[in-house]
Amino acid sequence: MTEPRWTRAVYEGYDAWVGRTERLSLTVIPALGGKAVSLSSLATGREWLWRSGKPLGNAGYGSPFASGDESGWDEMFPGIDACAYPDSPWQGRAVPDHGEVWSLPWRFRLDGDALRGKADGVNFPYTLEKTITMPASDTLRIQYAATNRSDAPFSFLWAAHPLFRAREGMRIRVPDHLTEIEVSYSAGRRLGIFGDKQPWPVARTSAGEIDLRLIESSAGRHAEKYYFTERVKEGWASLEDPATGEAVVLRFPADRVPYLAVWANAGGYGGYEHVALEPATGRMDDLAHAMSRGESATVEPGGRYAWHLELSLR
Repeated sequence: MTEPRWTRAVYEGYDAWVGRTERLSLTVIPALGGKAVSLSSLATGREWLWRSGKPLGNAGYGSPFASGDESGWDEMFPGIDACAYPDSPWQGRAVPDHGEVWSLPWRFRLDGDALRGKADGVNFPYTLEKTITMPASDTLRIQYAATNRSDAPFSFLWAAHPLFRAREGMRIRVPDHLTEIEVSYSAGRRLGIFGDKQPWPVARTSAGEIDLRLIESSAGRHAEKYYFTERVKEGWASLEDPATGEAVVLRFPADRVPYLAVWANAGGYGGYEHVALEPATGRMDDLAHAMSRGESATVEPGGRYAWHLELSLR
């Protein structure tokens, strides 16, 4: 296998890092939350990450996610929905829409074959780090660590937010033991309202049954975000394209990343067509809600919470 290599580049006016093996390429923009803007298979020529058509960029810290380009792969931390942190000593402090770090500039450096990045919290005293390596020619590994720089416990939600290009007929696969979902958002309330539950994989609605495994046509104008109610026992999920035999597979440690969410947008939000598989350390997007149910992660005073995510292209 050819050793992975990282090079500097300029991507749509932004300084970027580009990592390549003989089978994949990843482009990361430090100034835009350390987001990935391209993940392409060099074996097939397929670009997996979705772009909205908006100019690349965001409106700065604390801005609504929708005011930015809304595309690519962002990190959601320390929350997802905007809310107020519920506990002392940060009670009432704002958790911005989609968290803090997606709209912050990150600091990156190359360390051998590893690209290391970090960002510091604004309203909260943490440092979030991620280290990207390519342990196989078709695989990325991202090692994360959240460090608490305070003398009080800090609770958080992290979720990966990779928006993959979707088309009708693609298929989501998850471990067999996951059999129920809880709705966070459903356009037109097709699956219900926040907190409603549905069986997986076939949901029941007033319009009939829906196989949630299958990516629908954007003509239907549907969009849903939901979490599996069970903690994962096996940390993996995949998005497959039967038309080409290709797939993207995510793997993560179930003890550190115990939840899994899906964002499936078939035209119901912005007319866009994309899907995100979102391993998460907490559940249901709202950090205050997750903390009240004991479904958030916590890093102890002066402590460090570490986890990883692997992505393979097949």
